Amino acid sequence: MSRNTLYLLIGLLLVVVVGFGIYFFYQETQKPSLEIKVDGQGITVK
Repeated sequence: MSRNTLYLLIGLLLVVVVGFGIYFFYQETQKPSLEIKVDGQGITVK
């Protein structure tokens, strides 16, 4: 495996990891502040 291929794979891996990190952070910040859940135990408001 050539050095350029190795650098390409490492760069690609870094881009994927950073992308998933940004996506996960975005999803966590977009959670609603009011959550209403209806199940077998009744209605729960959080």
